[in-house]
Amino acid sequence: MAVDLLLGLQWGDEGKGKIVDVLTKNYDIIARFQGGPNAGHTLEFDGIKHVLHTIPSGIFHDNAMNVIGNGVVIDPVIFNRELNNLNKFEGIDYKSKLIISRKAHLILPTHRLLDAASEASKGKAKIGSTLKGIGPTYMDKTGRNGIRVGDLELTDWKDRYATLRDKHLTMIDYYDAKIEFDLDELESEFFAAIKVLKSLRFIDSEEYLYQAQKSGKTILAEGAQGSLLDIDFGTYPYVTSSNTTAAGACTGLGVPPNQIGDVFGIFKAYTTRVGSGPFPTELFDEAGETMGRVGNEFGATTGRPRRCGWLDLVALKYAVRVNGVTQLMMMKGDVLSGFDTLKVCTSYNYKGKEIDHLPYNIEPENVEVVYKEMAGWSEDLTGMTEASQLPKELNNYIDYLEKELETPIKIVSVGPDRTQTIHR
Repeated sequence: MAVDLLLGLQWGDEGKGKIVDVLTKNYDIIARFQGGPNAGHTLEFDGIKHVLHTIPSGIFHDNAMNVIGNGVVIDPVIFNRELNNLNKFEGIDYKSKLIISRKAHLILPTHRLLDAASEASKGKAKIGSTLKGIGPTYMDKTGRNGIRVGDLELTDWKDRYATLRDKHLTMIDYYDAKIEFDLDELESEFFAAIKVLKSLRFIDSEEYLYQAQKSGKTILAEGAQGSLLDIDFGTYPYVTSSNTTAAGACTGLGVPPNQIGDVFGIFKAYTTRVGSGPFPTELFDEAGETMGRVGNEFGATTGRPRRCGWLDLVALKYAVRVNGVTQLMMMKGDVLSGFDTLKVCTSYNYKGKEIDHLPYNIEPENVEVVYKEMAGWSEDLTGMTEASQLPKELNNYIDYLEKELETPIKIVSVGPDRTQTIHR
């Protein structure tokens, strides 16, 4: 059985959690393949909003096993809080439904401190880190210094911890960023959370997934962040520290490239971005304010307001191509209700030349946006349940995007609840 893949095509926050939740009934296994608690996947059903950071979005379904893959970095403290939140709801037996790769790396308290010290030292050049310790943890992973989940089964893991902690403290002193912290308190919380983490089942995830495929199990790989935040293909250096594109699922789970099936690409009907970095279609007017207010555009992890702008078709085409997307899902179509006119970025004037591909540098001094205007719609979409109910102008918008992206749009989301999902 092929492994299907779901990922974001913009700068994150596209609504991946909702769609994984909607699709989980079709799969036996949901597997996270990269990122850490810098992700915030929001799911809403039965009038309750749930925000997950590390746990796969299939956890609320009885039929699915949830795997945290080797490409993920785990903060035991935040992970413990997530488990405590799940304890509030009856019928969620996460101890039998949640398993963790031994090869996943751990975020230490000093990783978070390093993140804060590094960001503070950059002043106005800061990249907009979530300050969750993600970057420093991946740095230790590639530097071959990291501590992995499987190390917790070794007798000397605390010695390894102490060695890495002391190295981090020396680095924090180097930054001279004057951040305040109580290491004893942080470590007390950390070691308490480690005990909880060790109560769950650790697996060799690449072997587990191989045997699952062999036995005919259906698998959906769940990505975090978005393609334009990919460490290689995103708007560097304003990116995350992992591969958020389709290739990351292979390295983040141990799945061979020839075993990838459908690639589901999620995008908003407009564009948002959290934190620093270039954003060619960003709006600073009433239209942008309306998108943010109606769309409730605040980061699920940081609470920061998201920057809003028109749909950037140049960047979206790039993400579709890099990922080999086979099906598209358009989120938050309901947010655009009430706009008389919509704009879509179709190309850039890049250094005086019109181009329709994403160039090396999209900083404002290099890029001027070229827009196509389309008619908007006034109808409230949130109560619609069938594609036939969608207004003509929205269908025209969808048809235009399908033609330009050369990929079918199979789902249109018209609200945050799992029931507000239209299949086409």
